[in-house]
Amino acid sequence: MNMHAIPQRTSAETALIDAFGERLSLLPGDGEIMVRRDEAIERLKAGLPTKRVESWHYTDLRRLLTAVPQYDGSAKAEVLSPILEGSAVLPVLNGVAATNKLPTLDGVTIQPLAEKLADGSFAAAALDLYGNDDAVGALNTAFVADGYFVDIAAGTELATPLELQNVQAGGQTHVRFPVRIGKGARVTVLERQAGEGTALASSVSQLLVGDDAEVLWLIEQEQADTATHLAQFKASLGKNAKLTLFVMNTGGKLVRQEIIVDAAGEGSVFTLRGVNLLAGDTHTDVTMVLDHSVPHTTSTEVVRYVITDKAQGVFQGRINVAQKAQKTDAKMACNTLLLSDDGEFSVKPELEIFADDVQCGHGATVTEINHDHLFYLMARGVDEKTARGLLVKAFVAEVIEELEDEALVDALEARIETWFATHG
Repeated sequence: MNMHAIPQRTSAETALIDAFGERLSLLPGDGEIMVRRDEAIERLKAGLPTKRVESWHYTDLRRLLTAVPQYDGSAKAEVLSPILEGSAVLPVLNGVAATNKLPTLDGVTIQPLAEKLADGSFAAAALDLYGNDDAVGALNTAFVADGYFVDIAAGTELATPLELQNVQAGGQTHVRFPVRIGKGARVTVLERQAGEGTALASSVSQLLVGDDAEVLWLIEQEQADTATHLAQFKASLGKNAKLTLFVMNTGGKLVRQEIIVDAAGEGSVFTLRGVNLLAGDTHTDVTMVLDHSVPHTTSTEVVRYVITDKAQGVFQGRINVAQKAQKTDAKMACNTLLLSDDGEFSVKPELEIFADDVQCGHGATVTEINHDHLFYLMARGVDEKTARGLLVKAFVAEVIEELEDEALVDALEARIETWFATHG
């Protein structure tokens, strides 16, 4: 007889299961939603993923998530100044939508997610998990209590960006942002993940992009260096839709940002650009799964890391090209500056192609600062620290400057300057 030992639960796993029992009666949702929550907690009871799970090989969540803070109903978070002045801000403060601060925008319907969960108007299927190893989705589905449901009507062109703020003040918060963008709409969405204190935050953004729509979506994650941030961005693109996603990680003790995109409409275009600045004893993992499901779709991904001190970075990028997805054009690149002998970086680019008429490629580089370039600057009177800073900033600025919005470029470069002032 074969006997399989069941591993003893970690303190974090036990704390999550106990928290679900304590919170269940306070979580909004009709019967179908509660079924999804029960299924999600059962997934977590089976254990957090370890390095034996392929998609979590470089981020052993069971080992890295050492503690789970309790909910803190007394913690107070404040609305942040927007990334771009004049943006319409939708704040979630310590897990609760601040409904008294909502803007009114033509062509945009905004509803607190807690209300849609409670009255059953939020489809339970939207909480379904992405595969058997979807620990981030399971955590969020089990505990999500609020956020915003945003519906942007067909043909809407927003003159100012829409900023989704998720601000923590410690404890646990679990939010979700479902956004539906109608045919032909033109929208800029800024997603701000920030906070202070020892926090566990999960956040899921779900984007449905209609035919011929154009979307620029920015994720800026600037959690405290004691926080755990587990996030998903999920998008489906309609016919001739264009989505540009820009991700910037500059904070967090343990960060996992998942990007799951389906180029489901012919002629759709997906562009990913990322900047990840890692310092201290932190761990940041960006994992992407991109499906080219139909013919004549295009994607390009360029992700850059700067790693110093004892930080650990991870990039996993997987592009799947279906058999019928002929004429796919997909390119992916990850470039890393490793500035410390104690820092680590792991990269795994993948292509799975079943079509025979495609143009696909991927590449990855890990290097240190070019000493010839450093010598060139120092020979012209620039001190070594300043010269190193100039080279590193140029390395990441090259990606940021691809954005066409000059004000947004300036705002992001200012954040990079702030990071370098502390860690450079």
